[in-house]
Amino acid sequence: MNYYATGKRKSAVARVWITPGEDSVLVNRRPVEEYFGRETSRMEIQQPFEVTNTSGQFGVRATVEGGGLSGQAGAVKHGIAKALLLFNPGLRQHLKRAGFLTRDSRVKERKKYGQKGARKRFQFSKR
Repeated sequence: MNYYATGKRKSAVARVWITPGEDSVLVNRRPVEEYFGRETSRMEIQQPFEVTNTSGQFGVRATVEGGGLSGQAGAVKHGIAKALLLFNPGLRQHLKRAGFLTRDSRVKERKKYGQKGARKRFQFSKR
């Protein structure tokens, strides 16, 4: 039985399937060690399993689009947390307390016209 959920972070969207009994993590059909070079990204993906004491009990298959590697790792984490909730609604308290069920809505602020960036301004000259 597969459990499917969608996770989002910044501009990345992850479709995540978890399968009980397996122990492999594939992201875009590649092993997680190959896809995410940073150790922190790989740790972030494992966090929902560690919080719910289900490490090594699920196989993860994810397809991720958009954003950078950091945002994609966050999207996969969000998707795994939501899929775990479908598997066992009793895990909600642990996942909610850790903040894994809330979509992190922080996105890049747009550049403003007539200025250098979103917040940065050209130097003010009085004379």
